[in-house]
Amino acid sequence: MTVDQKKPDLYLSMPHACSYLPGRMSTILFVDPQSPIDGALYSNFVRHGFRRSGDLVYRPYCRDCNACVPVRVPVKDFQPNRGQRRIWQRNQDVIVTARPPVYDPEHFALYRRYQAARHQGSSMDDPDPERYLNFFFSRQVETVFYELRLAPDGGDGRLLGVAVVDVLRDGLSAMYTFFEPDEPARGLGVFTILWQIIEAQRLGLSWLYLGYWIEECPKMAYKINYQPLEALANGKWSRIAPFKESLKEVP
Repeated sequence: MTVDQKKPDLYLSMPHACSYLPGRMSTILFVDPQSPIDGALYSNFVRHGFRRSGDLVYRPYCRDCNACVPVRVPVKDFQPNRGQRRIWQRNQDVIVTARPPVYDPEHFALYRRYQAARHQGSSMDDPDPERYLNFFFSRQVETVFYELRLAPDGGDGRLLGVAVVDVLRDGLSAMYTFFEPDEPARGLGVFTILWQIIEAQRLGLSWLYLGYWIEECPKMAYKINYQPLEALANGKWSRIAPFKESLKEVP
């Protein structure tokens, strides 16, 4: 933060139903949406456990629950397990290309198929392109859309997935990934995380931030499989080991 940059105000939301754990209430601590945030400041917020949805930078702040644990992969030390190595080899016909964060109807069509298959009826399963834009795009953060396509055979290649990634001062932040629901055997969710780890290494960055690990939520518990893994607790990052012998690999 520069000398003349005012420290952003933080606000606490009203309690609302938790979107991860049924029967629980949630509150979030969020940055004043009117506050200017540059790359260095946003990176600092992520290091302190914040995420973003559009321009809203937030983190869970629940009085009676600490289930949402910020986690990150130290990319230089990452060791893929046997299942992850198999998935990596299975997708050697996939080409990943960096694209600018602009609206693309092909991306949106894939996003809609993914939501209909994985989150049908949820707030994410929305046909409105404007809400799609509001979720992924930020005016103040450096974001890249990484396209996953089959190796081209006379054309652009079939679109298999899109990883929305924020570029930080010390790492990459895996904001969201959506992929072809008709290709479950590929393990595209796992592949995109593995690819982002390698990309962070290539860029000389230290971390891949994976958002929140929630042990009790199957859709979020898979993150423990990327080892070594660091968790933020009481203001300090420290390594955590797997707590279960087997967790679902595909996010």
